[in-house]
Amino acid sequence: MNIRELAERARVSPSTVSRVVNHIPTVNRKLAKRVWKAVAELGYSPNWQARALASGKSRILGLVVSDMTDPFFPEIIQSFETAAVQGGYQILVASTLHDPKRIELSLCRMVERRIEGVAVLTFGSEESFIENLQAQGIPVVFVDVESYVRKTSVVRIDYGRGSRQAVQHLAALRHERIAYIPGPLHSKAALAKRSAFEKCMPEIGLSASSKLIVAGDDTVEGGMRAFTQLAQFRNRPTAIFCSNDMTAVGVIRRAYELGVAVPQELSVIGFDDISFARFITPPLTTVRVPQAELAKLAFHALIRELDRAKCKTNEPREYVLDTDLVLRRSTSLAQRRGSTVAALHPLESDSGGEDPLMEHARHNQVMIARL
Repeated sequence: MNIRELAERARVSPSTVSRVVNHIPTVNRKLAKRVWKAVAELGYSPNWQARALASGKSRILGLVVSDMTDPFFPEIIQSFETAAVQGGYQILVASTLHDPKRIELSLCRMVERRIEGVAVLTFGSEESFIENLQAQGIPVVFVDVESYVRKTSVVRIDYGRGSRQAVQHLAALRHERIAYIPGPLHSKAALAKRSAFEKCMPEIGLSASSKLIVAGDDTVEGGMRAFTQLAQFRNRPTAIFCSNDMTAVGVIRRAYELGVAVPQELSVIGFDDISFARFITPPLTTVRVPQAELAKLAFHALIRELDRAKCKTNEPREYVLDTDLVLRRSTSLAQRRGSTVAALHPLESDSGGEDPLMEHARHNQVMIARL
């Protein structure tokens, strides 16, 4: 099957077929419809390599993540690929694992495949990789935690918004000893989340005590180790805010092993809202980073960056992605010191109705926000 046979079937010229399958929007709609009908009938599959040689464009985009096995990334990869396919692109996915050798290998693969642009979603931890791509003249869009300073567009995640909601929620539930488990030091995202937590605590009249900040590594095992340490305190924290959901899962698991009831004796909040956060026991209250929205935003930012590179016009842009607290059942009213009675009913999940405690918490959050 070649393009001439397809053109004969659709009763158009080969050049029209070429423009249609390359998603050039200037083709007459009726003609395009005939071409796509012929494509479906004949099962035509374009030769990507031939198209790249003929057009000088590969129609391939790179997507770089830190770890494809991290539950945070599958939805991002899927959503980015869906947007790319709809736009007539293929994607090449690379996982760096923060390993310099893997980063160098990924760069070589992308240059060899003549990718047109790259979305780097490693959350600000592969700066040298971004600089090397730019040196090769490859348009780049990346996720960062601060306003952009480079001459390229970025997607910035507003960790402060969701962190503030989480801290105010715990204050509304009368928690005063609030611990925090940050992620690894090499991650700018983890550092940004910790900074947001430390800035939000004074807003509720509390300080972010260094004694209640125990290092984690964004893994289940790291969460278990951190809570083991926190559980040894004579005056144990009544609430823990975690850098990500995997850490929160580890905290809940270790709390179960130690006989600490969640949320009756310990409230736990995660960060990211990965797909199974709602299915653990109890369902996890967490700060949602909308992964599908992040992927679509990164894709459209990259397409705009490709256009900007061609025209050499327009300024780089900053795209901001909001975060928001999702209330489920892993948080509840703090117990009074010395009380052996379980706290009131935990909060309803985001899939159900609202109980009186939920209403009470939200009312208090509004009052705190007005302070």
